[in-house]
Amino acid sequence: VQRAGPASPWRGLFFPKQLGPPPRALLGRQRAGRRRGPSRSRCGGPAGGMGLEMEPLFQAWSYFRRRKFRECSDLCSQLLERPPGEQEQPDSEYTVFQAAWSLKTRALTEMVYVDEIDLDEEGIAEMILDENAIAQVARPGTSLKLPGTSQGAGPSPAVRPVTQSGRPITGFVRPSTQSGRPSTMEQALKTPRTGLTARPITSASGRCVRLATASMLTNPDGPFINLSRLNLAKYAQKPKLAKALFEYIFHHENDIKNALDLAALATEHAQFKDWWWKVQIGKCYYRLGLYREAEKQFKSALKQQDMVDTILYLAKVYLRLDQPVTALNLFKQGLERFPGEVTLICGIARIYEEMNNISSAAEYYKDVLKQDNTHVEAIACIGSNHFYSDQPEIALRFYRRLLQMGVYNCQLFNNLGLCCFYAQQYDMTLSSFERALFLAENEEEAADVWYNLGHVAVGIGDLNLAYQCFKLTLVNNNDYAEAYNNLAVLEMRKGHIEQARALLQTASSLAPHMYEPHFNFAVLSEKVGDLQRSYTAAQKSEAAFPGHVDTQELIKQLKQHFAML
Repeated sequence: VQRAGPASPWRGLFFPKQLGPPPRALLGRQRAGRRRGPSRSRCGGPAGGMGLEMEPLFQAWSYFRRRKFRECSDLCSQLLERPPGEQEQPDSEYTVFQAAWSLKTRALTEMVYVDEIDLDEEGIAEMILDENAIAQVARPGTSLKLPGTSQGAGPSPAVRPVTQSGRPITGFVRPSTQSGRPSTMEQALKTPRTGLTARPITSASGRCVRLATASMLTNPDGPFINLSRLNLAKYAQKPKLAKALFEYIFHHENDIKNALDLAALATEHAQFKDWWWKVQIGKCYYRLGLYREAEKQFKSALKQQDMVDTILYLAKVYLRLDQPVTALNLFKQGLERFPGEVTLICGIARIYEEMNNISSAAEYYKDVLKQDNTHVEAIACIGSNHFYSDQPEIALRFYRRLLQMGVYNCQLFNNLGLCCFYAQQYDMTLSSFERALFLAENEEEAADVWYNLGHVAVGIGDLNLAYQCFKLTLVNNNDYAEAYNNLAVLEMRKGHIEQARALLQTASSLAPHMYEPHFNFAVLSEKVGDLQRSYTAAQKSEAAFPGHVDTQELIKQLKQHFAML
């Protein structure tokens, strides 16, 4: 009877070249998202030593310019509590009361403001209960939901770890790459929900609720504005106040319905000629899940005023509708009007990366660096691509560049340690991993480092150290499927068959998208004579990685066994 694999005590069992997180953490838990940068003020605080005090409203504005939003809000509250006679300013269009009200509204908004363009969280309900599907069976290369739609340029899962959806892990952690799109509801609900990879039931129950909680903390005495008693039609006729009020309702209070009503009244008052209000209506529609209506608003806004942000919002709608090719065309048309715009080039690279077209993604990331040579995401993704292309020396240069730029975190030293080991610069390997363990902010990061240390121990032949490292990985993160798989291989070397089978079953249940546990379990079952379980596991391995030659040979041998029976 012929068995798969070379003639060795543990045939067919192997260590995956780089499983999971090595560079899943490639450049930190820094999310891709643009936040408003600090703005400098030309005016200081109270003039010390001269006996002069700044006018309170102007001082509040100074606090706002210097991003001291709490002080600005408190000072505006004091202005709003003054008697009505002190709030009049006859030579101005607005009274001091209105100015302080508007400024406090903006300050409270800035406390919880997050840019909507990049930071998006897709919940389980949006992925599984999606009614906007264009085609159930998409053509290859036209969908983000179906794995295996790469155009031949994607790396093999044997070389580069993949997510649940079958796409390779990225070099930069973004909200959309925290965990892939699960193919079934059962798989979605079984996704490990840790502090860093928890996926909410819906996007409305995720980040938005947490932001609303933060907004409650900013006002311990209750809400600043009672939205239920607000006359939206009155405020819609005052454009300057209406825009500040809309951002407050949308970002701070997270009341999308009232924000949409205000935006509709305001754009009607502007005779549908203000592009800004159309963009806000589109944002409200997007948040409510009305993607086609949002698309109409963004397109109308682009006709009136060509803006990069509007292009990014519209591309976001197309990606949610699973139309990556349309989003690519939109980005390329935007580059014709805004040549060299980094956000548009980066958007194209991200889409190619999600479509498993790694070579095209790397080319566009290089174009990003031509425009902005300090772009962290581009440097991290190119370094990741070189690492998995068996070029650790080149990857090391990119990670050293990040270190020179001031990035100093666990993930970077983790990757530096891996690159040094595979580039045979052994003197720096352990010191880099020691620094990574020192900088680990939580148990998940420490688990990644211990797992990679286990790989280093396997590489130098110290299997006892590898065993201890993988055990420490599970101590820090009990859902680490890759560590279970490799521990099973070590147990098999020791002759502990039952322990190895139990570990492989655990790894298979935690990560059904990985082919290594299924294949190892199939080989192990075939050795002990359990051919039916071996055949079932081999079929799962083939489904996870259709191009795996060893799996195909094992299935062929098992079919021959069954034919003889």
